[in-house]
Amino acid sequence: MLKPILLVEDNPNDLELTLIALEKSQLANDVVVVRDGAEAMDYLNAEGDFAGRATGNPAVILLDLKLPKIDGLEVLRMIRTNAGLKSIPVVMLTSSREEQDLLRSYELGVNAYVVKPVDFKEFIRAIADLGIFWAVLNEPPPGSMRYVRRS
Repeated sequence: MLKPILLVEDNPNDLELTLIALEKSQLANDVVVVRDGAEAMDYLNAEGDFAGRATGNPAVILLDLKLPKIDGLEVLRMIRTNAGLKSIPVVMLTSSREEQDLLRSYELGVNAYVVKPVDFKEFIRAIADLGIFWAVLNEPPPGSMRYVRRS
């Protein structure tokens, strides 16, 4: 069983494009979609609608910066201050090119900051590359669970 990818995105167009790109990369990982920061934290803490989900953390979190309820920076802060979540790779996937957002993301411990390309083909390629890197190529920290692909 492979670890899922957690996609936190509220924009329906960006969500659809991201899902298409992940599908084109032919990853076998499930993609769990949540639409705001509160839902993301419920999923990560296995609370609310996600109280019965399978245990374990996602392979990577693709996190939008501008979210309803709890913004992406606050979600990142909560992840990095939680001993059970802090080792999850988090990629800020945003349209914001503001220097303060970039700096704050890295101060809070983001693993990567990716500005969503405007061009459709570039967007598809960027998301596919992200998915392959974090879900397949990246080695998790020692002691963390890693699911292996079964043929």
